[in-house]
Amino acid sequence: MTCKEFLAHLDDLIDGSISPEIRAELETHLHCCEHCEVVFNTTRKTIQVYRSNELYDLPENLRDRLHAAIMARCKKSS
Repeated sequence: MTCKEFLAHLDDLIDGSISPEIRAELETHLHCCEHCEVVFNTTRKTIQVYRSNELYDLPENLRDRLHAAIMARCKKSS
C-alpha cells in the first residue's frame, strides 16, 4: 500500500466503514509509515475536537508559530 492509497481510504478508516481486509492493509501501512501515522492521528483528533465543540486556548507562542506556518504555506501555494 502506498501513501496515496492510504490517503484515499483515510475517511473510511476513520469512519469505520471499510472492509476488514482493507483495514488490515491500512493498519500495516500505518505501522511502517510515520508520515501517514501522523496524518491519521492528527485528522482523527481534529475531528474529535470539532465534534466536541470545545474551545482550546493555545499558548501565545504556539498560536504565533502556527499562524506564521499557515501564512507561509498559503504564500507558497499562491
